Amino acid sequence: MVLYKLDDFDPNYQESFEGHDIKGLGVYTQGTDEKIGTVSDVLVDEEGHLRYLVVDLGFWIFGKKVLLPIGRGRIDYNTSRVYTVGLTREQAEDLPEFNERQSLDYDYEERVRGVYRGSGEYTPPVEASAPLDTNYPTPTYNRDSYTYEHEPSLYALNEQDNSTLKLYEERLIATKQRRKTGEVSIGKRVETETATVSVPVEKERVVIERVTPTNAGTPVSASEANFREGEVARIELHEETPEIRKEAFLREEVRVKKVVDQDTVEAQETLRREELEVNAPNLPVEDL
Repeated sequence: MVLYKLDDFDPNYQESFEGHDIKGLGVYTQGTDEKIGTVSDVLVDEEGHLRYLVVDLGFWIFGKKVLLPIGRGRIDYNTSRVYTVGLTREQAEDLPEFNERQSLDYDYEERVRGVYRGSGEYTPPVEASAPLDTNYPTPTYNRDSYTYEHEPSLYALNEQDNSTLKLYEERLIATKQRRKTGEVSIGKRVETETATVSVPVEKERVVIERVTPTNAGTPVSASEANFREGEVARIELHEETPEIRKEAFLREEVRVKKVVDQDTVEAQETLRREELEVNAPNLPVEDL
């Protein structure tokens, strides 16, 4: 079940509370009149029904926020207070912390409901198991079929002390749903080509050059004329061979981003509004 903050659901929510602002009211225990915290926000469902008061326990536990089901709170605008029904300060401390950055799921709400089911009067839902030693039945739910109407003691708004006749009107509440219209897949492919590179190389060879000395025909000594056979000189020959390798280089960068185009969509709907009709023939009636 999706829940919304009250001002996100209806920015003009104060008009529904006859100009009062429920946020900022002090939260006190009923009977002992002990302050628990302050209402910092209100959560409503998709139809605008009040479901939880977000209570900031910063008055005595710094920074912790918890949820108070609307059925367990009595709003008194004359004293600017909200009185808890069947909830003590110690039980409020045991409530799981509410984190605005995390979405509320069924398991979290069950942890919250579990604390309140053990305090005050409790009306079990349609589906319930056998009672335990605590004298309160442990209900079993199907997470797909559970509704807030299962537990009116937690979520029913108590208006028994309110004698004001309220006239209601319908308003258009515009919300937005984000849906997927498609996707763009961006990939890479490898193309190949044949490249040619020229590499100059060197190769050694032996050149034998025969020349006639200038003193040819001149007698030499027996020791200088060393007649022998076999190897008289050794010369190493070298040649260069090309070595070709491949290296990868950065060629370009491609940046991918999304651009949001804004448009305005208009919708029309027939709205209803209640008007007061007074039927008192021949009787004096003053409409203030």
